[in-house]
Amino acid sequence: MNTPVEQPTSDDAVLRVQHMRTEFVGDQGVVAAVRDVGMTVNRAEKVGIVGESGSGKSALALSILGLIEPPGRIVSGSVWLNGRDIPFRDDREMRRIRGKEISLIFQDPMSSLDPVKNIGDQIIEGIVWHQQGVSRRQARKQAVELLQDVEIPNAERRLHDYPHQYSGGMRQRIMIAIALANEPSVIIADEPTTALDVLTQAQVLDVLQRLVTERQVAVILITHNLGIVAEFCDKVQVMYAGRFVEQSMVDEIFYRPTHPYTEALLESVPRPDRLERGILPSIPGSPPNLARLPAGCSFEPRCSVGHGKQICKEQVPVSLTVGSPMRPVVAECHFARERFEHSAQHVEGAPV
Repeated sequence: MNTPVEQPTSDDAVLRVQHMRTEFVGDQGVVAAVRDVGMTVNRAEKVGIVGESGSGKSALALSILGLIEPPGRIVSGSVWLNGRDIPFRDDREMRRIRGKEISLIFQDPMSSLDPVKNIGDQIIEGIVWHQQGVSRRQARKQAVELLQDVEIPNAERRLHDYPHQYSGGMRQRIMIAIALANEPSVIIADEPTTALDVLTQAQVLDVLQRLVTERQVAVILITHNLGIVAEFCDKVQVMYAGRFVEQSMVDEIFYRPTHPYTEALLESVPRPDRLERGILPSIPGSPPNLARLPAGCSFEPRCSVGHGKQICKEQVPVSLTVGSPMRPVVAECHFARERFEHSAQHVEGAPV
């Protein structure tokens, strides 16, 4: 099992995921999209989940929320939210929890918002559903305050507008407002800035950052953008082939990546000096077929360190914890300890 990385001084976990395994049945057989994954998120913590497309990031998020539909199935796992084991396989019970204690922000707000209902009605419905005894008048007042919180100008008037009357950035802010409507402990944001320009991305992240500080809500940010992770997150979970292959505090990832896949992701970030020479960085090869995983390390065929090594071809690596007790790094690599010690020597004196 992936060993969750926790801040050693914190006992304020709001979300714990243990032994999560999710499969999809297709023409090629059973695809294990999430393979025995565990993670811990503390109050007001910002956790980034990064990895290539198909690595299992969104499947994990949907599994936590109990939103896996056939031909998918959650084979095993448990989800602890605010100290209790929630029935994430029971859709009826999860309807009471989703949107109230844990919320999801999708990548494309235009496909998530109802085009034939004004924004006010869409926010009010969620408040009335989850907050028994709250009248529509009271819910409307809350809706105005929420739009003000996410910095929508003329909030009271704009309640009557429809999704197509908002820009992409404002629609994403509305999704944040809906996610916050019932004061959840955790928000899962699945690629919330992908379709936005750089300036709007920064504005949306600023809104999320302020709300984390003011409301003490935890955020799980699923993204391909390592720059956003560096700017926004406290902790990083690197996902590959349905597993967390590296987990650590954000500066550890960027200053001394331990798993070769993490290092390859960082090397793939476009840099001006390379682009000027016409070099488009990428990771060689392709992610493995999850229906036919290799016998050993799933990254071995693409790995610059373990490719061709017998131990990597034959043995699945276990999670190794390296680093200090206060700043642990967990990596699934046969050479994690040697790599961490080597990278630590190369960054000695670097700011952390």
